[in-house]
Amino acid sequence: MDPLREVLLQAADSTAVRNLVQGAPVTRSVVARYIPGETERDAVAACSTLVGAGLSTTLDHLGEDTTDLTRARAVRDAYRRVLSLLSDAGLTENGDCEVSVKLSAIGQALGPDGNKIALEHAHEICAAADAAGTTVTLDMEDHTTTDMTLAVLTDLRQDYPWVGAVLQAYLYRTEGDCKDLAGEGSRVRLCKGAYREPETVAYSEKRDVDLAYVRCAKILMAGKGRPMLATHDPRMIDIGGALAVQNRRPQGSYEFQMLYGIRTEEQRRLASTGETMRVYVPYGADWYGYFMRRLAERPANLGFFVRSMMSNR
Repeated sequence: MDPLREVLLQAADSTAVRNLVQGAPVTRSVVARYIPGETERDAVAACSTLVGAGLSTTLDHLGEDTTDLTRARAVRDAYRRVLSLLSDAGLTENGDCEVSVKLSAIGQALGPDGNKIALEHAHEICAAADAAGTTVTLDMEDHTTTDMTLAVLTDLRQDYPWVGAVLQAYLYRTEGDCKDLAGEGSRVRLCKGAYREPETVAYSEKRDVDLAYVRCAKILMAGKGRPMLATHDPRMIDIGGALAVQNRRPQGSYEFQMLYGIRTEEQRRLASTGETMRVYVPYGADWYGYFMRRLAERPANLGFFVRSMMSNR
């Protein structure tokens, strides 16, 4: 793993660094570039602006590794509220806005009963999404939760066959998971992976991760489901477009996804060509872990952060 990426991912788990970063006066203005706000209304306003520009969105209520049942229920309720607000604003029509859910945020980390609690809460969120006329995608976290997350996905899809999954290309197992999930009606977001993983389970070299991403994209684009290619890499975007042509996929049968605040001009360019371009919009007060992983993914993000801190000294 790149040494800088390693340091930043370690910092994502450090309470001392968290306190330092969150306490820095400049942090809030920098974080706003990637996270539009802390409230549901902030999130809905950001989605409204993006949809008005021809983009689609998926909302993520920030927070993970919840170890308190009351907190897990609060996150569940936050999703139900934001889904209602999106529906009231007319933003769920045609799948323009959906939500992404981390199972650890809604109870998966709550001991022996965690998976059961998370499944119950996910069912309730899916019911709210169904009532709002939209969908839910289960975010993937570190490799220790992959099997549990896919088991919850299988259960949820019995009642809500439109529930989507996220697969991370840097894990050795992911090509097999792509084959399992490339069937009719499946929705799969393919990303490279953002967690600190041991070399026993994941590729660590960028070239190997890129090659794995392409192999996985080929499987999904040749399948009967809906591939959702989450990448900011220009080469991967070009390859995704070429695979769509090769597999005779019309625009709208697959989509590209990018993070809020990153490569915004490219997001709009893709949308202007008729591609479905979905923006991952995170919101909430618990933004630190998400922010540090964004810094680890792209050195340019770290440079922007450091320059902003220096200019505000």
